Amino acid sequence: MHQHKQVTLENGLRIITVPQNSTQAVTVLVLVATGSKYESRKINGISHFLEHMFFKGTEKRPDKLDIAETLDKIGGIYNAFTGEDYTGYFAKVAAEKFDLALDWVSDIYLNSLLPEKEAKREKGVIIEEINMLYDNPMSRVGLLWNHLLYGDQPAGRDIAGTKESVSAITRNALLNYMESQYVAGNTVVCVAGRIDGEEMIQKIKKYFAKISVASPIEKPKVIEKQTRPAVLLDYRKTDQTHLCFGGRGHNIFHPDKYAQDVLGVILGGMMSSRLFIEVREKLGVAYYVRTSVDANPDTGFLMSQAGVDNRNIEKAVATIMREYRKISKEKVPPAELQKSKDHIKGKMALLLEASDELAAFYGIQELMEKQVLTLKEVYNKIDSVSQEDILRVAKDIFQTKNINLAMVGPFRNKKTFEKILLQK
Repeated sequence: MHQHKQVTLENGLRIITVPQNSTQAVTVLVLVATGSKYESRKINGISHFLEHMFFKGTEKRPDKLDIAETLDKIGGIYNAFTGEDYTGYFAKVAAEKFDLALDWVSDIYLNSLLPEKEAKREKGVIIEEINMLYDNPMSRVGLLWNHLLYGDQPAGRDIAGTKESVSAITRNALLNYMESQYVAGNTVVCVAGRIDGEEMIQKIKKYFAKISVASPIEKPKVIEKQTRPAVLLDYRKTDQTHLCFGGRGHNIFHPDKYAQDVLGVILGGMMSSRLFIEVREKLGVAYYVRTSVDANPDTGFLMSQAGVDNRNIEKAVATIMREYRKISKEKVPPAELQKSKDHIKGKMALLLEASDELAAFYGIQELMEKQVLTLKEVYNKIDSVSQEDILRVAKDIFQTKNINLAMVGPFRNKKTFEKILLQK
């Protein structure tokens, strides 16, 4: 297991180092606690827009080509991502090049110039990204799921924003948002891989010395309100209907978070899971069917997703519903429970062989929960999940009033599907 070290500087910047001798790589990951849940309707998409703009030039690397070539020249892997609660920037390089990676990540994070002409051009790029997600029913249904659960509040809006909101964002708005959110108290720097932890902390201190210490804006509270099952249909003339189907669940701080994870795997997290067997193997009506669990600081859900032949959509929804009801009434057999726990642990062990996954594992925990569990501690939490826990969590999540179904396909009549959702 890995020995991580964590320090918080006087200015509030948190640094985590995770030495890993079994690799030739180093990943530098910088995370900031800001994302689409922090945005008003007017500036919806600004976190994501800003993430794009960090690749457009700094004083030291004035052009987007300079930014890209720095790491292209050494075969580095680099990228950024925006979520609802956080944004991240990373570079993964051969261990002997880690100084360059640290210099590059800190440079774009602290010194981006946000050139006006690049901002105008990038709007076109982001609008094409929005179009791409809209045109792809599999992506589109995931966005609809959030709209269905949270409606017209930041948690219910798209991370990329809308064409209108993105078009209206000014350079000044980008600058103000960056100055407000990209501050020491909101930032975690996590470095994992073939490193000397002590030496690395000194280097990070040096590179991040000029980070601002302003106070960031708070995230508005998410309102969860549901009294009956809900269906949202997006009519499209497609050959296949894509659906997201599940229930409101527990957030990241809830004691049942790990039981919720195990429940998700039992239902649809592997090829021998219940929904894969029932919907794909037995019925043969879907190519992909999977269940995911999403637990954030203020929201959580368990949701199954599938692409189904239009003629068999009612059968598929009824089958998934039947499995939800069954797992809420009958205890999971011990062997199936054990298999699902071992699956989660085995998958984590494989993932965390890579320095970028290791950096994210420690960094995101610290940023979101302000505490870090080691892999062994997480394993213990998973091991302690009982049959009774699974039953209780399933009963809670799959209460009729909690259930939601979002679909993209050639259907306009909600009533047919509402009827299935109400079946006991």
